[in-house]
Amino acid sequence: MSARRGDTALTGGGPIDDLVGIGFGPANLALAIAIDGHNREHPGSPLRAAFVERQERFGWHRGMLLEGATMQVSFLKDLVTMRDPGSRFSFLHYLQERGRLADFINQKTFYPTRIEFHDYFEWCAARFDRSVGYGRTVAAVRPVTGDDGTVEAVDVVHRAVEGPSGETVRRARNVVLGTGLTPRVPDGVSLGSRVWHNRDLLFRAPELTVRPHRRFVVVGAGQSAAETAEYLHRTFPDSEVCAVFSRYGYSPADDSPFANRIFDPTAVDHFYDAPEDLKRTLLTYHANTNYSVVDGDLIEHLYRTTYQEKVHGHQRLRILNTTRLTAVEDIPGGARAVIRPLTGDETYTLDCDAVVLATGYQPTDPRELFGDLATEFLTDDNDRLRVDRDHRIMTTDRIHAGIYIQGGTTEHTHGITSTLLSTLAIRSGEIRDSLLLRRTEQDVMAAELAAVPLG
Repeated sequence: MSARRGDTALTGGGPIDDLVGIGFGPANLALAIAIDGHNREHPGSPLRAAFVERQERFGWHRGMLLEGATMQVSFLKDLVTMRDPGSRFSFLHYLQERGRLADFINQKTFYPTRIEFHDYFEWCAARFDRSVGYGRTVAAVRPVTGDDGTVEAVDVVHRAVEGPSGETVRRARNVVLGTGLTPRVPDGVSLGSRVWHNRDLLFRAPELTVRPHRRFVVVGAGQSAAETAEYLHRTFPDSEVCAVFSRYGYSPADDSPFANRIFDPTAVDHFYDAPEDLKRTLLTYHANTNYSVVDGDLIEHLYRTTYQEKVHGHQRLRILNTTRLTAVEDIPGGARAVIRPLTGDETYTLDCDAVVLATGYQPTDPRELFGDLATEFLTDDNDRLRVDRDHRIMTTDRIHAGIYIQGGTTEHTHGITSTLLSTLAIRSGEIRDSLLLRRTEQDVMAAELAAVPLG
């Protein structure tokens, strides 16, 4: 696409992107689809977009693509259907192209397997290979300033994760952060060769060719923890699996129709406009739709397993409820988990082949990537980023470039769906429309800039 009026001043002669997306998981993939829809409908005024992704190829929780595990969200909440049901990127179009549409319908289910949905994501992502720089990490986002000191664009500086260390710069009017979440690890515990986060389960478990202890410890009470315990119990029939969590038992997820309204697009509007005390209340009320809860069928399966093992007198699946992991020590050929019952002060140890931490994820602070530019970001009384309804970080008037964010960092402003797939189709359309609304204003500002050398 040729540069618009004013772009030459920004780039020193080269083209400028309308946006650079940092990360190319489901969130920014959905945005790429939304932009593709606009560009097809309006070929005369396309949005120019590029993305940078650390992984060597598209991947979404590959370490938990367990055989038979199903999605907990309807296939209708794919990357596009709730915004554009006729899109060529819908899950139904994917099934038709794969030759499985009739077969899927005959299953009479709204919930495909996680493996199949990941294949759908890959099928969508393949359409954007030319727009994505895989295997690259962003080192910094630097401001591009005009003569008056305003920031009209940003330089996204990135380099190869492996290989040559040289840096590449892409200049953009806007940047969209979609870097996902990072594993949460208990205090005092470090990941290692025998201590994993569950995100690496399918990568690390097959490597255990030597298992002297014939035992695994799984820490956590949510869906991933329950799935991990079931997988290890099924995959290693000669080993004991100890599930460690502070609750009395696994709690079922509330997926009833009325509770699921918390994931409706209109719920984001209601949450965003609510006063702060009501936001905290709503997050507390509906935490059991997503956090530390397990599918009811899986809970029943695990309970039946433990009961039948008691009947047979050989218990391999042990539910160590109301307990907490306090430390992990290295031992030859494995790890030693230090466990403390919540009802007492004495600890005990479990020697095992591996400790798997199914302890969830946490958002990263995007300010670390922006250096001094982050001082222009507005925050609330709790030092959390202020985020506008269009998912753009609020800044001082000096910043004219758009800095958008997708993910857990916006849960305090946009609600519980911020980390989930449920509203990706709608959210991507909102960001795209915001980019289009702001483009005319940016065109005028860019035309007034003096040439600024790239990088």
